[in-house]
Amino acid sequence: MNITSIQQRRALMKMILGAPMLPLGATGIAAAFSSKSLFAAQSDAYKSAEFIPMDAPSLSNPEAMATTSVGSLLEITTQNNLKKTYKLAYEPFFITGDMVTDGNGGKVLAGGYVDIHNRPIMDTSVTGKERQFFSDCPDGMSLLKLTKSNVKGVSGNTVFAVVQFEYTNSNQNGEKMYAQLPSQIAVLTLNQNPNNGKLSLVKYSPVNTASSQGLWITCGSSLSPWNTHLSSEEYEPDAPFAHENSRFKSFSKNLYGNETSANPYNYGHLPEVTVNDDGTGTLVKHYCLGRISHELVEVMPDRKTVLMGDDYTNSGMFLFIADKEEDLSSGTLYVAKLGDGFSIDPNDAGAKLSWIKLGHASSNEIKKLANTLKPSDIMTVLKTDPNDPSFTKIYYDGKVNWVKLNPGMEKAAAFLETHRYAYLMGGSMGFSKMEGTTANTRDKVAYFALQNIQDSMTRSGKGWNAQSNIEVSKPLIAGGIMTSKLSGDQKDQSGSPINSAWVPTTISAFLVGEDIEQDPLGNLANPNKISNPDNLKFSEKLRTLFIGEDSSTHVNNFIWAYNVDTKKLSRIASMPSGAEATGLGVVDDLNGWMYITTNFQHPGDWLGKLHNTVKPTLDPLIKKNYKDRFGAAVGYITAAPLGIKIS
Repeated sequence: MNITSIQQRRALMKMILGAPMLPLGATGIAAAFSSKSLFAAQSDAYKSAEFIPMDAPSLSNPEAMATTSVGSLLEITTQNNLKKTYKLAYEPFFITGDMVTDGNGGKVLAGGYVDIHNRPIMDTSVTGKERQFFSDCPDGMSLLKLTKSNVKGVSGNTVFAVVQFEYTNSNQNGEKMYAQLPSQIAVLTLNQNPNNGKLSLVKYSPVNTASSQGLWITCGSSLSPWNTHLSSEEYEPDAPFAHENSRFKSFSKNLYGNETSANPYNYGHLPEVTVNDDGTGTLVKHYCLGRISHELVEVMPDRKTVLMGDDYTNSGMFLFIADKEEDLSSGTLYVAKLGDGFSIDPNDAGAKLSWIKLGHASSNEIKKLANTLKPSDIMTVLKTDPNDPSFTKIYYDGKVNWVKLNPGMEKAAAFLETHRYAYLMGGSMGFSKMEGTTANTRDKVAYFALQNIQDSMTRSGKGWNAQSNIEVSKPLIAGGIMTSKLSGDQKDQSGSPINSAWVPTTISAFLVGEDIEQDPLGNLANPNKISNPDNLKFSEKLRTLFIGEDSSTHVNNFIWAYNVDTKKLSRIASMPSGAEATGLGVVDDLNGWMYITTNFQHPGDWLGKLHNTVKPTLDPLIKKNYKDRFGAAVGYITAAPLGIKIS
């Protein structure tokens, strides 16, 4: 294992912990042991970075297990080979459920839910304790600045964060509420202290989602090269059977006031938020990137090619190439077909990829189809074998379907029934929960997180199909990260050129977890390796892949940093027990400062066997820290205390 034990650097830790701790800076990202500027001379310029890992928290320090714990260090080597080190720390903007400033002298509920008319959605499950629902599940977040801005109350540099609230875990009565409330999204105006880089909340502005028919399960996100927030809608409601889906009916009732107004074809797309100069946000939903389980997309440097994760059972690798730079309103959608050799062994070469064109469309034309066609207009979908050769047997979300496409409905199927149509077209629809996506553009490789490797990836698992060309001998619940080489000069199945230099051409294992027999703390996966990777972000400056976990096998979920040159894996943060690490983002240079954004969701979401040992000790602590487990933090990793401007 490449992780370095913190005990090996005990002397260094003692020295650092007694020194002033300083913030991350983009061009130098270093901290001196004095108050002098880090870069008085060019020889002090940044050369490389190394994260010194923290140990996993244990019951000997239950407070660390019950909060966001950051005990890692960042060691910087300068061009003249001086090493400078500083201690990392977590800084929250707020805990959901806090009343925060709206920038106009009023207050607004952080993470609060509203309906299509922007009226509060109330939790009335406990008589006498009626209150507005607020999320305990903040997820994707983008940190950015504009060339100009006009928000009163900012005394330093004006920067913004866009944060989305995926769902709420339960109501006050303890009843599960997953996917029953319309996801919310907000723009945060932040004051950046130009002297030390500290970020402080100045204004919280909810984004109006009414024009996009509300949002459905907004999970991961990314910052586009043109400075917009690319959101997500995962686990698209199964349109042919939406009338059977109690969650979707509850979603419709909470959003529109009745169980029938919400149209399933309006969800499962890619929302994009543009931040305005006044700290508000404008939302548009793109309908032409496939109606799949969008988790986290990555736009390549050509500003047209979009790599997409697909967080689903029987998921696929999808590629979208926009017609115009910085404009996702029209383009071409592809699905991958795997060649032989797929493996989750990092020592194996892996499989080659080819690409099947599913269709070309604009968002407007697909949105029109979504609101004029019924599922039966597009295809017939059955759950039992009709013994009719005109139907094709496919696998969808771990289940067998029999489908028949109606004549002339190819485009509608490609963009509204994407999972089923991709299977019909020969795509490899056999991944399980392909989540975060990111890219290392210098080396022209992409990374894809498989939150687990089971079900449709194993012959005995639900949804397995030979067409996918994916067959793992046994499940790996801890999951892993795959990598793909990116190249140009590729052609689709018909021989037509694919207009991009950033097309994945291979897929192979990069970094995998390790299932274990349960350890004394409760872990079901090796705590010194990644487990159930979800969010991925790559820093070109640091040459580091950051990994956030959504684990059912680690007692605490961690954030990791993996240096692709040194191949060192370092644990840099731990979330409250039972909480998923979310909102991962890396900004190498924001007015001279570098930040790692991270949130978490549903602290104290106890998973039986995994948490039986720690729950009695940690549950009261987490309830105390996070509003009786109804709250969660939105914030960032920096250094503390802050004190030096890094230019």
